[in-house]
Amino acid sequence: MPWLSHSHLRYRHMAIKLIDWKKWLRVARPSKSPAVLTARHIYIIPTRYGLFFAVILIAMLTGSINYSLSLGFVLTFLLAGMGVVAMLHTWRNLAHLVITSRRIDPVFAGEDAIFEIMVKEDKQRPRYSIGAHFNEIIPTYADIGASSETSLKLALPAKKRGWLNPGRITFFTEFPLGLFHAWSYVELDCRCLVYPHPASQSVPIPSTPDQGAAGSLDARTGDDDFAGHRQYQLGDSPKRVDWKASSREQGILTKLFQGEAQSILWLDWESLPGIDSEQRIQQLTRWIIDAHADRQPYGLRIPKHEFPPNTGEDHYAACLQALALLEIV
Repeated sequence: MPWLSHSHLRYRHMAIKLIDWKKWLRVARPSKSPAVLTARHIYIIPTRYGLFFAVILIAMLTGSINYSLSLGFVLTFLLAGMGVVAMLHTWRNLAHLVITSRRIDPVFAGEDAIFEIMVKEDKQRPRYSIGAHFNEIIPTYADIGASSETSLKLALPAKKRGWLNPGRITFFTEFPLGLFHAWSYVELDCRCLVYPHPASQSVPIPSTPDQGAAGSLDARTGDDDFAGHRQYQLGDSPKRVDWKASSREQGILTKLFQGEAQSILWLDWESLPGIDSEQRIQQLTRWIIDAHADRQPYGLRIPKHEFPPNTGEDHYAACLQALALLEIV
């Protein structure tokens, strides 16, 4: 019947709302100042041990009434008072903590982003067993000394490139007796830049019209000092290949010398036809990592952006950030 199906959908919608009841709770959201866990942001409920403790108290009270046990009343109300005091201390263990975040280092897609959260105590009382976690993530615990600050490092999987917003962080405690669970939600103004996942295997860098063999080394001779090896790349001079290492089944390696001139690499978006955009981004990421590890000057051409050839950490980070935030139309 139509009215039955409509009623069923209505009650199902109400059940979903009840499941998501935690979304209705207040969240500490700082604008420019740190987040402070005030009384309006802290919630507390009994744990399963607290409920079991309450059942025991009710049974003791019932037995004391039935048998007129004076000592039973004393013990029951003593334990009940202890429970009330424990509830107060559980709430106070979390109240008025000051929460801030530090700078988050970029990571590659597929790795864990590490969010460093600073928890400060400014009420001159130590806090014990303070836990913090993201949704469905294993929590991290720490003790905070009186008028001191402690760092909590929370890991969050970075599944795709771009900005990673952690969402709300749950702070909680069950100190001192584990009878009550107090918690609070915090949303900090922090995010992590996630670089694209590099291709698992690097294809040879193709030549571009305004350069020679991409990835080639200048084969000039001189008295340069031997500086090490790197993996052979298409276009390397055969004179620089370490054939002895190859005969020892160490792979094809190219010798590097201090002070030698290197060609400039141009990593071009258009040099990767026939594959989709995400695969292009992953391959360009792999080329940037390899060129940076070999300390070769390289430039990057992608839609709407061009980075002149350069080296160094700033150039490396700028190129990877451009790929991470590249919007494909």
